[in-house]
Amino acid sequence: MTRILVVEDEEHLADGLRFNLEAEGFDVDTIADGDAAVEALTGGGRDLDLVILDLMLPGVSGFEVLRRTRASGNYVPVLILTAKDDTEDRVRGLEEGADDYLAKPFRLEELLARARGLLRRRRWDGVADEAPPEPVAIGASTLHFDRFELETPDGVVNLTTREMGLLRALVEREGEVVSRGELLERVWGLRPDTRTRVVDSFVVRLRRYLETDPSRPRHLLSVRGHGYRLLR
Repeated sequence: MTRILVVEDEEHLADGLRFNLEAEGFDVDTIADGDAAVEALTGGGRDLDLVILDLMLPGVSGFEVLRRTRASGNYVPVLILTAKDDTEDRVRGLEEGADDYLAKPFRLEELLARARGLLRRRRWDGVADEAPPEPVAIGASTLHFDRFELETPDGVVNLTTREMGLLRALVEREGEVVSRGELLERVWGLRPDTRTRVVDSFVVRLRRYLETDPSRPRHLLSVRGHGYRLLR
């Protein structure tokens, strides 16, 4: 059964989310403070499919929960749910590794749709009937679009929606330079001129999966002043 963790300190909201998500057939746990969320997400004790994360929490903030979660090597899909909806907070959340962002107040139907979108690994660009491309070899690894998996010599990596989106954008333009602005617009839905290092942060993460020596990449290459290109 799909497992979702809701990190939310407003008890009535956490209970409401649990009720509605369980009604959709999900197994749901709730946590009410940041320190407990860090422990749950970095200790390796929970096998989760999705985290719905508030930013304004007792203890450490949701930003810090997300930062420590990603630093620990846990790349479970994260949907930020928060009253903080200015561009700076949205960009910071994405830079810390969030996969999606929904502002309060929100419509339940939209939250459920976004949750399903992060969980439904077979969907591409919101088009349910589009057949995924065939697997692609990148060096010694194989990218499986339909399963959101990267099969590497060290094992299988389950990719998040944004990780797969970034890889697909580069695979489709193999050998060409793809600008940061184009990647921001296509993968994250941000304006091309948004000031953020989110693309670079995700490239660093993907190099850990793809490259034998991430400090000397052979497949995911930087083009100074322009963007990135992928060589297989």
